[in-house]
Amino acid sequence: MDKQYKVQVKDLHKSYGENEVLKGIDLAVKPSEVVCMIGPSGSGKSTFLRCLNRLEVPNSGHIYIDGYDIADPKTDINLVRQNIGMVFQHFNLFPNMSVIDNITLAPVELKKMSKEEAQEAALHYLDIVGLKEKANVNPRTLSGGQKQRVAIARALAMKPDVMLFDEPTSALDPEMVGDVLGVMQDLAKEGMTMIVVTHEMGFAKRVADRVVFFHDGKIREDGTPEQIFEHPQHPDTQNFLNKVLNV
Repeated sequence: MDKQYKVQVKDLHKSYGENEVLKGIDLAVKPSEVVCMIGPSGSGKSTFLRCLNRLEVPNSGHIYIDGYDIADPKTDINLVRQNIGMVFQHFNLFPNMSVIDNITLAPVELKKMSKEEAQEAALHYLDIVGLKEKANVNPRTLSGGQKQRVAIARALAMKPDVMLFDEPTSALDPEMVGDVLGVMQDLAKEGMTMIVVTHEMGFAKRVADRVVFFHDGKIREDGTPEQIFEHPQHPDTQNFLNKVLNV
């Protein structure tokens, strides 16, 4: 792995039976870089993201994160996952536990942080996402946007090196989207390395260092937001943006 990169993916392939979903993906992400992945549904974006912490097992290729090849079955994935935060489309909070218990569970179980340390960290990250006052409530009482912000706080409590976001706003009502994107924007400003699958083109334009366009299991185009949105080169990128931006 090249030391200048936080994440490096080489010739990644993933199939489900006869259906090849990822057809040789290459991607390198530098520390503190924000990469937004856009493209039509079924183009392979979410599958690619799930391969990055081995929620999906690649058929071939390499995924280096912090020097570990997590595509290698011999790699201790649980060790590497402690440094990878992931936020899903659906919040995956435990409904039978309070907000703060949701956040402290993994640090106590995995990092052997004391309960007191974990609670202090949880309150700190809840404060960052603007929900400190909700620490002791049940997640059932929260709005969708609040649940997603708790999910971000839970991922941050593990103090990850890399944050992965899989369509974090697509299950939210429109008025809640801004709060979640605002938290993500603040993380980006603070230098968190982020890889984001999103359909929020405005967010990608504002916050991404790079935008990567997926189509039919391949990266068709990779560039700055200005290059991708203002001067797309590939016909597939042009067609996609014409549809989503109503140009």
